[in-house]
Amino acid sequence: MTDSKYFTTTKKGEIFELKAELNSDKKEKKKEAVKKVIASMTVGKDVSFSFHFENPPKVSCCVPSASQPTALNTQHLLYVPITCALFPDVVNCMQTDNLELKKLVYLYLMNYAKSQPDMAIMAVNTFVKDCEDPNPLIRALAVRTMGCIRVDKITEYLCEPLRKCLKDEDPYVRKTAAVCVAKLHDINAQLVEDQGFLDTLKDLISDSNPMVVANAVAALSEIAESHPSSNLLDLNPQSINKLLTALNECTEWGQIFILDCLANYTPKDDREAQSICERVTPRLSHANSAVVLSAVKVLMKFMEMLSKDLDYYGTLLKKLAPPLVTLLSAEPELQYVALRNINLIVQKRPEILKHEMKVFFVKYNDPIYVKLEKLDIMIRLASQANIAQVLAELKEYATEVDVDFVRKAVRAIGRCAIKVEQSAERCVSTLLDLIQTKVNYVVQEAIVVIKDIFRKYPNKYESVIATLCENLDSLDEPEARAAMIWIVGEYAERIDNADELLESFLEGFHDESTQVQLQLLTAIVKLFLKKPTETQELVQQVLSLATQDSDNPDLRDRGYIYWRLLSTDPVAAKEVVLAEKPLISEETDLIEPTLLDELICYIGTLASVYHKPPSAFVEGGRGVVHKSLPPRTASSESTESPETAPPGAPSGEQPDVIPAQGDLLGDLLNLDLGPPVSGPPLATSSVQMGAVDLLGGGLDSLIGGPNFVTPPAAAVPANLGAPMGSGLSDLFDLTSGVGTLSGSYVAPKTVWLPAMKAKGLEISGTFTRQVGSISMDLQLTNKALQVMTDFAIQFNRNSFGLAPAAPLQVHAPLSPNQTVEISLPLSTVGSVMKMEPLNNLQVAVKNNIDVFYFSTLYPLHVLFVEDGKMDRQTFLATWKDIPNENETQFQIRDCPLNAEAASSRLQSSNIFTVAKRNVEGQDMLYQSLKLTNGIWVLAELRIQPGNPSFTVRAPALPAPGPALPVPGASPARLPARPEVGSDGGHSSPARLGSLSAWCR
Repeated sequence: MTDSKYFTTTKKGEIFELKAELNSDKKEKKKEAVKKVIASMTVGKDVSFSFHFENPPKVSCCVPSASQPTALNTQHLLYVPITCALFPDVVNCMQTDNLELKKLVYLYLMNYAKSQPDMAIMAVNTFVKDCEDPNPLIRALAVRTMGCIRVDKITEYLCEPLRKCLKDEDPYVRKTAAVCVAKLHDINAQLVEDQGFLDTLKDLISDSNPMVVANAVAALSEIAESHPSSNLLDLNPQSINKLLTALNECTEWGQIFILDCLANYTPKDDREAQSICERVTPRLSHANSAVVLSAVKVLMKFMEMLSKDLDYYGTLLKKLAPPLVTLLSAEPELQYVALRNINLIVQKRPEILKHEMKVFFVKYNDPIYVKLEKLDIMIRLASQANIAQVLAELKEYATEVDVDFVRKAVRAIGRCAIKVEQSAERCVSTLLDLIQTKVNYVVQEAIVVIKDIFRKYPNKYESVIATLCENLDSLDEPEARAAMIWIVGEYAERIDNADELLESFLEGFHDESTQVQLQLLTAIVKLFLKKPTETQELVQQVLSLATQDSDNPDLRDRGYIYWRLLSTDPVAAKEVVLAEKPLISEETDLIEPTLLDELICYIGTLASVYHKPPSAFVEGGRGVVHKSLPPRTASSESTESPETAPPGAPSGEQPDVIPAQGDLLGDLLNLDLGPPVSGPPLATSSVQMGAVDLLGGGLDSLIGGPNFVTPPAAAVPANLGAPMGSGLSDLFDLTSGVGTLSGSYVAPKTVWLPAMKAKGLEISGTFTRQVGSISMDLQLTNKALQVMTDFAIQFNRNSFGLAPAAPLQVHAPLSPNQTVEISLPLSTVGSVMKMEPLNNLQVAVKNNIDVFYFSTLYPLHVLFVEDGKMDRQTFLATWKDIPNENETQFQIRDCPLNAEAASSRLQSSNIFTVAKRNVEGQDMLYQSLKLTNGIWVLAELRIQPGNPSFTVRAPALPAPGPALPVPGASPARLPARPEVGSDGGHSSPARLGSLSAWCR
């Protein structure tokens, strides 16, 4: 008979029978009774108590001493109020050598110990005895149960048995005890640390049995996750070698524990990384998908440290593809998990699966969640080589019966057009074919994606507008109506009846969604600016509806803005509303790179399925450690492309950002890139932006502190974006720069973006200021094997608002081994954001191959304006008004120029001498300069004839608020300059050196 009989309804009086059977002398009756109790417990009945007594009896038990677990204390009398428990009767059954019965009683104990802690103490003595049983299975069972009884009262009694089991001769007992330490740590962490169990766990990593090693690693990892600050898993090459040896011999779950531990290790160099990868690679062929994903995680992390030039790197890419493909032949649920992980892998390294497109083609019987995930990966793998195959497949999907899937398929065709420019015409043709089907939801999705194609390729496919207008009446979804309205408004001059089309939408204005209303308002304003005489009534009508008859604040505000623009300055309105729009990005749904790197570290976990870091969905007090990919070693860095740089890379590496939503080069306005050079950390200033001191601490940040000494040449990084020099003394050095008669000093070009980091494109450059205009002089060299075209450039927000004043013009395709010189005019009207260092500039350059990113430092002297000479009286009054605390003084050494030559040299860089006098044989030059943001800087230069050392004393005058300062106005007083060595301190020479080149 099966065990189902134990789950029948309890009959009247059965509790009494159970109690009698539990105390029977016959082992079989005891076992049957315990099985009945466990069955009742399983279905939710409370079988820890049985029946009611008027006068509760006293239950006698023996409790071992905490200090001497094998000795017995004086008997304790426990009073069980109201009820008499079955608990002691079941616990008494532990005194047996029958393993099955012992397991059942232990199961009962684990379930009720937390609710009956006082009675659970009765079992302690048995645990102590069982931990010394000759049978290793019983010893392991006892220690496992001890770890599961989460009762703080009895944990101290369990320490000695656990200590013995951790050093047991049988590996099965040791591996069970290792897990018990983690459970005990969760109950009482301090007790575990005091008893030295953590050190014993660390010793078990060197155990001869692989399963013991695996469980020790699992326990330490569990404890480390709950205490992120502790360094329990202090891995080194020796311990890693032991883990890799155990990896081949332990069970599949043991392999997962070890692989996850390896993923948290950072190899010391690329050779060690390659060695680990070679020993982990065989796990890719494991039958368990969890082992495969854990192995993939380790390999993806360590590949960051491998050079792409290595033959092994290419071999590893080829080995990663088959196991990932194999995962897609499992059940739909496993397929989905695999696809979510593959999605991350493809975003990080698309070359792994670039030849496996067919695997992701949708099957007719795939669940919808699998279909949508496959569709997304297909788009990520789409390239010029396979786009024809992909489009044919997507066109088939667009005729399916599943509406949601069809919509995604149509959108995917649009994404192909945006991603692969060569396929755009074919994609548009495919979309027009789908529109001809007249299937309502297909037509509407097609119109939405065609709008995006227009944004990507303006003035190229407008011939299809007539076809789109034919389907105007069938549009009933807000997104499709808004897209059609945008198309009509954007190309109103090409549509004869644009006013009639928009007026038809206007009839039900208040019934439309907010999205449609906003788009309709903008479209009619565009139409009015293009055809003012014909559409005056229409624009007045929509403005009235938006401002007077609407309750929506967004719509009302936009309406008022347009109304005031049109009524006050129509020319400005035209410049604003009809301004050239940025091209949309190739990928609008890529995961942000730092998050992607973190998710790669969580492959095979829930985080990789949710595409969210654990901190986003794990609640509670347990600490969540943010992981990142390992930094590259010097050998691998030389060949890695910048788009694969890890987020935690040292400052010497080029920062890595990929395009995000918004425009072709990404939303650089939200980036937070580090400084572009390595070397000593840059000092920061204590003066906040609230003081409107963009120099970050008055003149401290600009020209150093008192007794400033020129650092040795080796202290200046060789890869600075622009040569900053090594101090103000370089102002007078003609040997390292180019001097011009008509303008300021021009530093020689240096390499800003090496070809190794930009897929063959090398960018060198410098900054110049000539006749009031700032330029970035670029030298582009094609060291790749293919032609480069379609160049564009964009700056991130920076301290002085530098931005390109014109597009980057490369008039002819850049052939291999060809170099072209370009002068890019710059303006200072861009967005402002204080950078560290102050003159840090982050740049994105795009061509037909990719988008590349680098940072450089521009010399501050290009920001000195030509009207920086202050009136003598204003200078004197301003100088006197600035407190002495705001002054800084330092020496310029080894400068052979006299006062006249120095003044002339400085004036060529717009540092003007306001007055000159001679005091006790010293020439005193009083000088002023003005920055493009309106900040004035005053200085006194002392020159002793015959002495090659100059002394500079300089107070600072920041702009008094957002407005530019006016000479003669009351000077704003800065807070006192910090003393040398304080937190504010002096800025480092790397930041200050820009003044070093002013007089060259």
